[in-house]
Amino acid sequence: MSEWVGPVISCHEISKFYAVGDGLFALRDVDLEVEKGQFVVLMGPSGSGKSTLLNILGGIDRPSHGEVILKGRKFSRLSEDDLAIMRRTEIGMVFQFFNLLPELTAVENIGFPMRLAGYTDKEVSERVSFLLEAVGIEDRQNHYPSELSGGEQQRVAICRALATKPSVILADEPTGNLDSARSREIMELFSKFNKEEDQTFIVATHEPSFLEYADIAVKLRDGEIEERRDKYGRLI
Repeated sequence: MSEWVGPVISCHEISKFYAVGDGLFALRDVDLEVEKGQFVVLMGPSGSGKSTLLNILGGIDRPSHGEVILKGRKFSRLSEDDLAIMRRTEIGMVFQFFNLLPELTAVENIGFPMRLAGYTDKEVSERVSFLLEAVGIEDRQNHYPSELSGGEQQRVAICRALATKPSVILADEPTGNLDSARSREIMELFSKFNKEEDQTFIVATHEPSFLEYADIAVKLRDGEIEERRDKYGRLI
């Protein structure tokens, strides 16, 4: 199969309206195109629309208006079942609160999406072992989430998001519950996989220092894109 050419994920005129009180636009006419292998950092204060945008890009939420396209496939034309399959195979998500399954060990949590996607036992074992070693917690593989530190749980969550080698990794405030040292370690891990596996990352964060990792920095305010800058700080 030939490699995909063009933006790996894009959204066009995305708006999200909540009919609460007088009504609220969480997003308004947002346009974004991301190429394969790019590292995008979303910045903005709480309530600026970062999480809403990530949820829409991840197919978890539907926009009130506009279109999301992943490798040429329009989300609006997909059934809920097809969208679920796309999320399982093409999109990895990392959340601030980890969302690990408490009854599964680290190994089982990481392998879970691979098993849903139909990988063989051998493929699951090899990929999970590789990821655990890459993030430095292979000695914790048989521990349950309650037996892991916050940093270790976040590493497991990252491995789970990377397990099926998705086209796009979406991370919503992934370091929000970690101290500065652990936060930097997580961003270094993202950078490592971004470079070594050529995976596309879109990361929402409040931390300005993380802009050093960005190919594109997007600043959101009141549900709109206020500015975009390239890795050299130039407006684009």
